[in-house]
Amino acid sequence: MKFIIIGKNIEVTPSLKERVESKLGKLERYFTQGTEVHVTLSVQKEAQKIEVTIPVKNGIIRSEQESSDMYVSIDLVEEVIERQLRKYKNKLIARHQEGGYFQDSFLEEEDGDAPEEIQIVRTKKFGFKPMYPEDACVQMELLGHSFYVFCNAETDEVNVVYRRKNGTFGLIEPEF
Repeated sequence: MKFIIIGKNIEVTPSLKERVESKLGKLERYFTQGTEVHVTLSVQKEAQKIEVTIPVKNGIIRSEQESSDMYVSIDLVEEVIERQLRKYKNKLIARHQEGGYFQDSFLEEEDGDAPEEIQIVRTKKFGFKPMYPEDACVQMELLGHSFYVFCNAETDEVNVVYRRKNGTFGLIEPEF
């Protein structure tokens, strides 16, 4: 695995780099040689945050964890990534897809603690009239939701508006 480690508001010391590589290096058995792992370490006030992104075929494996200690954050992110890999493996096997960046031994190994199948427990149906994205944001705010699905009056396509962490709004449009 090839680690790309970046620090924001923090110096990436040799001990931090070693800890990241040793913890996330355990995941090397799942990936083919040369797989890139993008790691960003950052400090904001009292929060020590790590973001890990691993590009895989048809998607990414990503996690971000935050705690008061960077070493704890590194431990947490490794556990989450490993859990995501088990879910991704089950998805690949279920759909009989090619593994892409994963080693054959990982795809063939038995999972003793395989996660439960994804189960949809509720379906909602509702009609919607065309509206502008700004109107959809207002509607989302009125409902107290973090996202809102609507038919865009400008493009006549289904779009989604959502509230971002910094309080601004985002718009998701389909791309064909």
